Amino acid sequence: MIEVCGLHKQFKTPVVKEGRFAGLRTLFTREYRMKEAVKDISFTISQGDFVGYIGPNGAGKSTTIKMLTGILHPSSGEVKIGGINPHHNRRHVAKRLGVVFGQRSQLWWDLPVKDSYDILAHMYKVASSEKEKRLDELGELLDLKEFWLTPVRKLSLGQRMRADIAASMLHDPDVLFLDEPTIGLDVTAKRSIRGFLKKLNSEYGKTILLTTHDMDDIEQLCQRVMVINHGKLSYEGTIGNLRDKIGLPTRIHVTFHGTYQMPIPKDLSLPVELGLDAEHTFQIVEASSHEIHIEANRQQVKAMDILRMVSGWGEVADIHMEEPDFEDIIHRIY
Repeated sequence: MIEVCGLHKQFKTPVVKEGRFAGLRTLFTREYRMKEAVKDISFTISQGDFVGYIGPNGAGKSTTIKMLTGILHPSSGEVKIGGINPHHNRRHVAKRLGVVFGQRSQLWWDLPVKDSYDILAHMYKVASSEKEKRLDELGELLDLKEFWLTPVRKLSLGQRMRADIAASMLHDPDVLFLDEPTIGLDVTAKRSIRGFLKKLNSEYGKTILLTTHDMDDIEQLCQRVMVINHGKLSYEGTIGNLRDKIGLPTRIHVTFHGTYQMPIPKDLSLPVELGLDAEHTFQIVEASSHEIHIEANRQQVKAMDILRMVSGWGEVADIHMEEPDFEDIIHRIY
């Protein structure tokens, strides 16, 4: 559904001169600096995929989205949406795309929400019967009826985001681009929007590309993730493979009935590295009279092997395992 090959984007920005008469000197001799926002990015997204596109501020996420939608022209490289180049056939491709920019609304600020939908339906040449059918469905899924006749400027942020997402789906696009759709929202509003996006993808087969700084969005919604940093694609694959690639340790909390007999002195400073054999090691990072906390790389040692060894130290009362936070994984990549 989405094909990107060798995508590259440069921006030319004027150099601001300093010192006396800087403005006058700039008037006669203007200098420019070239900034590479996106550098040789290639990827494909199949129909029905839900893909997360993440990176730090200024990494090139929004620039990529704008090139995919035809808003910006690439300096080099090619984009195809459903086999069609959005820069050569923008009107044709626009009918297949829905776009939501979290910090910019496509709704008319002083008009009631319903009036904005009437205008958008006319722009996309959606038949009146189709418009009413989709608005009924979207209104129910996103709870729009409560602010149907309210001017957009009077909506809360969560209401406006729901209204914007509905607006992007009014012409029934095949592909949905979401740029920070949950930014600034409370927990309830995020849950509502995530539930709707899941339904769009799983039940209606929409292809979705999501950019966000909210790692919960990525973990709960995306089947695949792409990481961009300094304009380059540094990772593409599943979240599970990303965890394995980074190799952050799993933490295992073991509680014993009473005291335990660990085969090392209790007063030894932590962490303590132990080995099942020459290659498979783990660390005890905290210890008390009846509890120990272990860190282990799951690629190097199996949790069951560790628990087998630990159970020989005493009677185990409880075991709790914590995988590394996804935010820690992303921080390691950046």
